[in-house]
Order: sequence, then C-alpha cells, then structure tokens
Amino acid sequence: MRLNQTHRVLAVACAALVLIATFALCGTSYADGGVTYTDVAGASNGLSWNRAPSPNRIAVRDAAVAQSPIPLNQFFRIRAEETPQKPTGSPGVAIFDYDDDGDLDVYVSNGPGAANSLFQNQLANGGGFNFVDVGVAAGVGADWQDSTGVCAGDVDNDGDQDLYVVATAMPNVLFENNGDGTFSDVTNAAGAAGQSRHAIACTMADFDNDGLLDIVIGNTYDDWTHRQTVFTPGALFNPGPHYEGMEHNTLLMNQGGNTFTDMSAASGIEVVSNMAGPGLTGAAFTWAISSADYDLDGDVDILSADNQGAPPGNAAEERGWLRLYENDGNANFADVTIARGLDVWGGWMGLDFADFNCDGHMDFFATNLGGYIGGPPVPSQWFFGSASGTFTNPGQGAIITNPFGWGTSMIDYDNDGDSDIMWHGGVDIFSLFAADNPGVILTNTGDCSGVFSWDQGAVLKDHRTRSVNGVAAGDLNGDGFEDIVSVSNFDFIPVNPRPFVGVLVPPSGSPFDAVANFENVMSTAPNPGFATYLNPIQTPGTMSVELNSADNGNNSVQIELVGGVGAVTGAGVNRDGIGAVVFFTPDGGNTSMRPITGGASYGSQDALPANFGTGSASGGVAEVLWPGGVRNRLYGVQAGEKLTFPEIPCSFDGNWGNQGQYVSCVANALNEAGQAGLIDASAKARFLASAKQAFDDAQ
Repeated sequence: MRLNQTHRVLAVACAALVLIATFALCGTSYADGGVTYTDVAGASNGLSWNRAPSPNRIAVRDAAVAQSPIPLNQFFRIRAEETPQKPTGSPGVAIFDYDDDGDLDVYVSNGPGAANSLFQNQLANGGGFNFVDVGVAAGVGADWQDSTGVCAGDVDNDGDQDLYVVATAMPNVLFENNGDGTFSDVTNAAGAAGQSRHAIACTMADFDNDGLLDIVIGNTYDDWTHRQTVFTPGALFNPGPHYEGMEHNTLLMNQGGNTFTDMSAASGIEVVSNMAGPGLTGAAFTWAISSADYDLDGDVDILSADNQGAPPGNAAEERGWLRLYENDGNANFADVTIARGLDVWGGWMGLDFADFNCDGHMDFFATNLGGYIGGPPVPSQWFFGSASGTFTNPGQGAIITNPFGWGTSMIDYDNDGDSDIMWHGGVDIFSLFAADNPGVILTNTGDCSGVFSWDQGAVLKDHRTRSVNGVAAGDLNGDGFEDIVSVSNFDFIPVNPRPFVGVLVPPSGSPFDAVANFENVMSTAPNPGFATYLNPIQTPGTMSVELNSADNGNNSVQIELVGGVGAVTGAGVNRDGIGAVVFFTPDGGNTSMRPITGGASYGSQDALPANFGTGSASGGVAEVLWPGGVRNRLYGVQAGEKLTFPEIPCSFDGNWGNQGQYVSCVANALNEAGQAGLIDASAKARFLASAKQAFDDAQ
C-alpha cells in the first residue's frame, strides 16, 4: 500500500470515529505562518563578517565612476565595456557540521587578502549559541583566492565532510577534512582545480552510482573586468558584434583515493541547447547549479540557472534558460531542457527543489531579475513537475510580480507540513542599486496547495540596503525550526532612494509595489543629457544570521541520512546520502519531499539533515529513495525526533522471491549498521519491524 492509499484509509477512519480514540489524529492542524525571523549576527556571539572587494575589479569600477558626468550616448557602452562584474565579490555560504559534534557550523567565502570564515558552533559543547571563527586555524582561510561559491560533502567517505570552494579566474580548492578540526588542501594531488575559469557555484552528487561524490562547477564568462556578456545580447542599445566569452561548466568525476578526472566533454554537459552557431562558444552563462533526482528514477540529474542578460533580439539569442541535464545512471547526460518545458528565458540566478503541491512529483524554484529593475518583468518563479517529466509554470497568481533574487531555499519555515519559498537579493547595475527585496518568504497557503502569499511580517530585518548573494538554511540552535544565513557583497546607506513604481515601471498591483525601491546612483539632473555620479555611501558586505522564533506551536522531525560507503560493508551509497530524496507524511497530512543536495541556492548549501514540519501531528512516516533506486521506509516517527536513517540496501518494493529473502537482507544490513555504531539495538528492531510492514504494504 502506498502512502497516499494509507492516508485515504485514515481519512475514512477519521470520518467514522471522530468522537472516539482517533480524535487526536483527525484533529491534526497545519497552520500557516505565525513565526518571525530575527537577525542575531554580531561581535557579541562571534558572528561578525565583512566582504573584501576584488582589488582589480573595484579599480575598474572606480575608473568608470571617475568619468562622470558621462554623455548619455556613451553611458550604455561604458556600463557594458568599462564596468566590472561584481567588483565587491560574490560570497557564498555553506551550513554543515564540519567537526561532527552534532551542531551546525557555517562557512562563508571572502575576497583576496581576506580569509574565508568557518564559524564553529559552540552549542554542542555547552557554549550556548556562540560561534568562533576558526577558518584560518582550521586551514580553510584561502585568503589568496577570490572565493565565490562553496559546497560540502564527504568525498572520501571517511565520516567527515570536506569542502570545495570555487573562485574567479584562479584555481578552485578542495579541502580534505582531517577529522581533527583541521583541513588539508589536496587540490593539486586530487586533480580538482578545474580550469581557472570564472566559477560561481558547485554541487556534489554521485552521478555514476559508484558510492563516491563527484563535483559539478557552474562557470560564467571569461573576463569579469567588463559586463558585455550581461548587457549586450540582443543588440539592445549596442548594435554590431557582441562579446560572448561564455564558459562551459565543469564535471569532475571522483575516481576514489581523492582523485578526480575532468569528464565535462565526455559526459555530455558541454552539449548546451540553443548555444551552437556563429559567434557563440557553445556554452551558456551559468549563475547557479544544483543536482537532484528530479524524475525519481534513482540517479541524480543536473539543473543549471543560466543568465540571459539583456532581452534577446531573436529566438536564437535566447541563452538564459533553466537547463536540465538528464542522467542515464552512468554519468552520461542529455540536455532535455526543451523537452521538459524549461526553455523560458530570464536572468535565472538561484535554485532549490521541493514538492510544493504534494502530488509526488518534484518541483523547483528559480530566482530571477523580478519585475522592478527595468525591461520586461521576469519574476522569480516556481515550476511544477509532472508524471511525464515536463514542468509547468503556473504564473504568480495574486502576487503578480516579485523582487530581484539571488540565493534561495525551499524551507518549511513555519513547520506546517509543506514547503515554502525564501529568497534574498540585491544588485549594482551602475546606474542604480536594486533595493526591492526586503527578504522574502512566500507561504504555501493551506495544506500543500502550491498557491503562495507573501508573509510580509515574517522577516523582521529590512534587507533592501544589503546586496545579498549567498543564502543557506539550517537549524542552527537545535529548536526544530530552520534558520537563515545570508551574506551580501556590499551594503549601502540610503542617500538617493526612489520608489521603483511610478519611476521606472508602472504600478502592477503586486504587494511588493510598496517596498520596491532603488538607490539612484546616476542622475541626469541638473545637466540633462549627462549621467552624473551621485556618490552613494557604499559599505562592505555583511552576514545576517536570522533565528526562527519557533513559537507557533508546530513541531518537526529532522532526518539525517547515512549512506553505507565507509560505514556499512557492501552497501553502495555515499556516506552523506547526497542525491537521495526523503519523503515524510505527517499523520493526517500530505506527503512532502526534500532531496538531499550537495549545493544549491546561489553558490551556497543548506544543511544536509532534512527538516519536515509536522504541524500539530504527533508523528508520521518517513521514506527514503536512495541513489540507485532502493527505497526504505520507517513508520512511527515521532514529532520532535532527530533521526539517523541508515542506508538499508534492500528495497521494500523490490522483486523479492518471498518476504524471508527481503527480511534477511534487511537484518544483515542493520547488523552491519549497528556494528558501525550508527544505530543501537532498539533502532535496529524498529527499522526491522518497519521494513516488514513496508514490504507487506507494497504487496
């Protein structure tokens, strides 16, 4: 019996027995909202960070500013050719338990001459909610690097998580976790440096199902001292030859023994839809990259968020698509973007996955330019998956449009049992700073409806003066609700603020109209015909750590996967279970899902434990689809549990001769998990009983 069938039986029972012992089950509620986020970052708890600029690029920007006043007939050329991409860098953030002490730590990337930070959480050792920056002491400072995105995972399956940090115009770095609180730079020995491209993000997954985590790197274009690749496609304001210079993404396949081989071309990820032709490199311009088993077939696929820049002049110039690379199970990829309905142009910039409408098909969300910074509105958008594998864009509904976005996460922020949407973002486009995103949380209304409304009161801090890039989520203080870490590449003190609505765009009727501002950096007054720099006060980027108030009465379960490789002899899934998909069905509720991703958002990574809201339900049923296709199920998961779920390489819905063969397989795997110290005797008995029930229900 499948989970949805189980729910129908329960629903009938509730209707018949509403006044008897099942009343608590039938009375389960899943209330939206009711929580707030408060920024607690500061020197007092060790959470202090500032982004250092990239010296060569900030000098280019200063030189462009020094040309003010700029004749308007030269402004668009100068903005494209003489202003740099992200002169204050592009920071990413990863939340992971690097020291394996049971609490979550935070890694944040920085610019040349400033060490990257590793904030060690002191919660588990009795130090309260305080952090110590051990980046330099732990050997992951990388102060020589112009660091951007970061991803984490146990690439050598030795029981601790390693770090991969990507960079612009210099080698990426692989840090091996030594298991003693320190890391070693093994990049050169491992062959993991990449090609010194302008990398922005990375994601880890086991693409060939050999038990080893591989790495995909998202690359952009080949010279960040200008922005021609951003501002000149489609001949908008700039007819004639266009600069392209886009860089292919990179796939590093793990060969074991901390050795990687570049399989980018051989794997098929360099065959990019709509990017072959005169003047094109065959590559796209990727802002974000992630991996998940989107079609639930047991292998991990790749999704890239590619940037359009200016609107295309014709269909052949549509490069900003959400490109989906489908895996055949052996790390051979086919670009199925058009077939899956994702050839939708935009300035796509961040990614994450969920099942918003709880129909059993994986959905995703991608951030975009929004509806306010000029040009055709291209809002951030959620896409619904389907049984056919195609995706549907349902539009914005009553929201109509929304703000600019970079980093994003699909957390169940209110623990009501369905996935919500959170994203941040801000940008410098030379003539203005976007100030339209205060920190957005969209509530999935009702019980898993897939219809969203803006919870304007959830985020107490106004982030519009922060140009936020990296965003990640995880339960930092252990209260069962997910918290949010965001990092900006610059902040500013408002001097010339203007409302977007009525100045650059007409009113749309969106609830965001009232907050969509911009900082006016260039003005044509008092000298019409010239663009004059207004000297806004720009300050270094900052970190925000926002704790969930956790006070709406809802509960949750947290499920941490442990794959068998390196832990259980003979099993085949990577130690972190990255690439698996976890499902949870609270009593009386709908089944939601969370893929375990080794890098998503924008250059960032959420904590690996899967957090599922249970509302007021007392518990529910957990299920895992492991890489390779094996399914395990656990009944009787209790609200408030923090559960370790070991890989059991015996699928309850497999082709078994009889139950005895299946139970023998499960018992042997659980014995090995116990010998490895992953579970105790009571957990072994619990998983075995659930395995028997799952087998019976599947018949």
